[in-house]
This record gives sequence, C-alpha cells and structure tokens, in this order.
Amino acid sequence: MRVVLQRVSSSQVTVAGEVVGQIGRGLNLLVGIASTDTEAELDWMTRKCLELRVFSNGDGKFDQSVLDVGGDLLVISQFTLYGDCRKGRRPSFDQAAAPLLAEALYHQFVEKLRQSGLRVETGRFGAMMQVSIENDGPVTLILEK
Repeated sequence: MRVVLQRVSSSQVTVAGEVVGQIGRGLNLLVGIASTDTEAELDWMTRKCLELRVFSNGDGKFDQSVLDVGGDLLVISQFTLYGDCRKGRRPSFDQAAAPLLAEALYHQFVEKLRQSGLRVETGRFGAMMQVSIENDGPVTLILEK
C-alpha cells in the first residue's frame, strides 16, 4: 500500500464537473493498493495517517497529528502510484491490485479512517477525477507498507 500524504489548507475532488468531496484544513491522501495488500497493511496505514505528526505547534515544530488538530481527510484512490517507470517509456502497473480487490480494500481503508471520528471525504473509485490541492507548507510525504 502506498499513500501520498499532503498537509492541506483545503482540497476538493470533482467528477464530471460535480464536487464529490471537499475538505478544509487536514490531509489529502492519494491511495494506491498493491496486489499483495491485506488488512494488516490497511491497519498500519490507518494508524500512520491518523497519528503522524505533520502539523506544527506554536514554535513551528511538527508535533501534532490530524487527530490532535481535528483536521479533515480527503481520500482519493490512485492506482497510478504503482506505476513502474524503470523500463521503457510506458508505466507498468503489474504491482497494482486488480480493480475488484483494490476497490474493496480502498473502501475498508476509508471506513477505518472514519472510525477516528474525523470528517472523511472521498473521490469516486475508478472515475476520472480532478483534484485541487492547496498544499500547506508544502508538506508532502510518501508512506509505504
């Protein structure tokens, strides 16, 4: 499982001109599911995304999590995170999970995040989406399990 985590001032996702998910201060999570992922990876990633201290205190030190600041989460499925570009000129997506498995695990991940009590918005799995991200900092991290 691979997640691109971005601390944001705001973020939204649009499908066919309709805003389907929108958040204020919090985290934008671009989520890729690998063919080998299980619930163990989901549990680890859920804890990491919720507890990672990427929000600053008054002194500018990263010591608060999205839970600590009561932030929002926007979770977007993105299989292209498993694009392998080492050979040739076209990415290979052999490591990405098949759509049925990926969708099931993606929805489980979203539900695990919702159990935190934070506001969780999503894109639409498998849709062509436009994502607007107002990165705060900028702070962008790649998480992998």
